[in-house]
Amino acid sequence: MQFSHKILVVDDDNLVTSSLKSLLALEGFSDVVFFNEPLLALDYLKNNKRDVIISDFMMPQMNGIEFLSEAKKLYPNASMILLTGYADKENAIKAINEVGLYKYIEKPWDNDELIINIKNAYERSQLISSLQEKNLELERYTNHLEDIVRAKSADIIDMNERLNAVINNCADGILLISNSGDVIHANPASESLFGLDLGIIHTKSVFDLFISNEIDWQSVFSKKEELLLRDIEIINAVNGNKIPVEISCAFIPPKDETQDGKYVLVIRNVSYQKEMERLRDDFIATLTHDLRTPALAAIQTLEYFLNGKLGQLTDKQNMLLETMKKSNEDMLGLVNTLLEVYKYEAGRLKPVITAFPFEPLINECISQIEPISSKKNQKIEKTLINLDSADICADRNELRRVIVNLLGNAVKYTQEGGLIEVKAQIDGDDVRFSVKDNGEGIYKKDIPKLFKRFSQGTQEKRSISTGLGLYLSKQIIDAHGGKIWLESDKGKGSEFFFLLINAVNAKKEETLWT
Repeated sequence: MQFSHKILVVDDDNLVTSSLKSLLALEGFSDVVFFNEPLLALDYLKNNKRDVIISDFMMPQMNGIEFLSEAKKLYPNASMILLTGYADKENAIKAINEVGLYKYIEKPWDNDELIINIKNAYERSQLISSLQEKNLELERYTNHLEDIVRAKSADIIDMNERLNAVINNCADGILLISNSGDVIHANPASESLFGLDLGIIHTKSVFDLFISNEIDWQSVFSKKEELLLRDIEIINAVNGNKIPVEISCAFIPPKDETQDGKYVLVIRNVSYQKEMERLRDDFIATLTHDLRTPALAAIQTLEYFLNGKLGQLTDKQNMLLETMKKSNEDMLGLVNTLLEVYKYEAGRLKPVITAFPFEPLINECISQIEPISSKKNQKIEKTLINLDSADICADRNELRRVIVNLLGNAVKYTQEGGLIEVKAQIDGDDVRFSVKDNGEGIYKKDIPKLFKRFSQGTQEKRSISTGLGLYLSKQIIDAHGGKIWLESDKGKGSEFFFLLINAVNAKKEETLWT
């Protein structure tokens, strides 16, 4: 069966657009265009109407939210779908309120669910366009022909019946709520969610149905705007199971000032997504843990060859084996970083706090980086204030990881022959550290993205790194109760800071807590 739905897909990953092209063709969608660059997609939209527009979130040139905002200006009735990873979910949620997305779909998606959402999005666009057309026609003919009024009224009734059919067959629970929180109407999907008959649900209020104490419903109702509420639970009355849900809340204004407005709550069961997230995290943690053993074995074997225990090597053999060893060490470093990231996120890793002098740690980190900086003829200057006045209390190994990462980034982005400035100061009970480079700098709008997981540079340029270094550094500093941030201007270099609060203790030398 062929569908003439007008669809546009933009994703900078050729593999994603290729797989979507095959999937949509297999499902019978014939009028679909694909782009790998958002700017080219916008040029196309200026002269070509689309009913459904699907965009990836993380793209060069402009992100998915910016792209869909521009597309919305061209076609307000088009249904916008954002493809996003879990790490960018907060931005997708924000876009629902700001841009007016129809849906966000997390990667990796379920193909059947994706196709259903695309079909529903197309139906929504057609319904909105059709309703607008019918309303215009009603306004044009109301004062002239009663027969036309009756005919168009019949069309509206039919349209409402279709909308009711969509609501009644929606997999998400839908509640119509009064201004005081009482349930006015519920769709059939609400029955299976709450395990209650519709007649009983109609006697309840939101205060009875949702068990989370974190929802301030009075505050929600007072805002009279679209909101997305997360980390909410309901209890199924049939089996007693707690079900995690997300709630989209929209305000319906009253017809006149003498009446109160109402609210529509769309309740999505996110049990499957939560379980998939847990399984994903467990899988990655297990995988990275198990990868360390063969990587270490490979490194030790290569060292055995390089030490000459099996005979003298030629220069070419020595170079190849050194390259192999470096690649395995890089892989081991990535595995260890990824493992620590997931341990921190799962709350399984806590700092081991001891008291130690700060200056030797800084010198040790600089010594580790200097062989790399010297190859670029870079100079590292350090300014140390009051470091000999007291020991600091922190996890020495984890703090070393943060400092080496910040120094490594400075070396990477500083030009050959450039200057890297290291500053450290003990001020009362606080410890302040910074690394400044004279590289290209970063646009202010890109600064908040750098401490997110898997962030790879800015919109103008992506790096070849994993995007885990700064994210892990933030996890470590946060675990110490501190703060890490960046100050930068494009063309003037960047300076990374971290602050450890109440981290000075001159007397304690044993482990304080783990």
